[in-house]
Amino acid sequence: MSRLSRRSLLMGAAVAGAQDSTQAVRLGRPVRIALIGLEGHTGEILRPLPQLPDVQVVALADEDEKALAAATRNPRLKGARVYTDYRRLLEREQLDVAAICGPNGGRAERILAAIERGLHVVAEKPLAIEMDELERIERALSKHRVRLSMLLPMRFSPPYLALKQVVDSGEIGEVAMITAQKSYKLGERPAWYRKRSTYGGTIPWIGIHMVDLMRWTSGRELVEAVSCQARLFLPDLGDMENVTGTLFRLDNGGAGLLHMDYLRPETAPTHGDDRLRLAGSKGVAEYQAATGVTVVSQSSKPRVIEKLPPAQSLFVDFLESVYLGKRPGLSLEEILRVNRIVLLARQSAEEHRIVKLI
Repeated sequence: MSRLSRRSLLMGAAVAGAQDSTQAVRLGRPVRIALIGLEGHTGEILRPLPQLPDVQVVALADEDEKALAAATRNPRLKGARVYTDYRRLLEREQLDVAAICGPNGGRAERILAAIERGLHVVAEKPLAIEMDELERIERALSKHRVRLSMLLPMRFSPPYLALKQVVDSGEIGEVAMITAQKSYKLGERPAWYRKRSTYGGTIPWIGIHMVDLMRWTSGRELVEAVSCQARLFLPDLGDMENVTGTLFRLDNGGAGLLHMDYLRPETAPTHGDDRLRLAGSKGVAEYQAATGVTVVSQSSKPRVIEKLPPAQSLFVDFLESVYLGKRPGLSLEEILRVNRIVLLARQSAEEHRIVKLI
């Protein structure tokens, strides 16, 4: 079994990204950021830094001292002060934005601590692994004049931007069936994946990506869900589910199916196999890596969309919305909604019943 370290992969990607020649984005003022937690999609924060001359990561926090030492070797983090306790970081540093990653368990508390200090927040997903935690975050946001985003980078990637454009054009008509897949290699996972209290479940952890894409690309709302989840074949997984399936009812009476697994063989050419298919009243649009974005409709022959929209950065989009007044590509309403959906979908699996989502 190969060792898969998201920390090493993403931190390394950030170094590579430093060589990109992307046009600079000026925010009109210095923006001081702390990176709290080094697990997760940290590359989404670090990769765009070369095009953000006004932004500086001034501090890092993680309980793992070796991880902190490794992070400080990244050129993008040169000079950042390091802490093993995020609370001390928040007390001592003068900040504008907190970028919060790390294990799923405890993330809600870290987000709440940043909000209470008046900081803008960009956080790993999900925001919370329990509904009461999510509701506490919602209440805190209503009291403090801060902005929040969440790391759902797939929404900003070319294939899904292309699917969104196809649906918005009307070519495939009204979407009535959505089929989504996430299949990953298991690799070696950190210990926090094996405990419900620190992992929170596979449906919230990776399902939130596809639930967001299902809603956003199709323009349809998810109104009911019934789920199942299981841990099969590997007793060492602990509480971590490696197989899940969720059936959604759409707001127009259609159906959505999300199936996920950690069963992708080590011999597969890529770590993951993500797929999204949208079937509408006039045609079908779908994406998978093996075939690209394909469309077949009443108005055109089957085709592959060769010219995809350019990739975007969630982090840059968030900062532009905060400091330049631009409309965000991912709204707070959408973030809170998708968090609620995945927690309810997990509840359906745990209680073996259909749950209402609205």
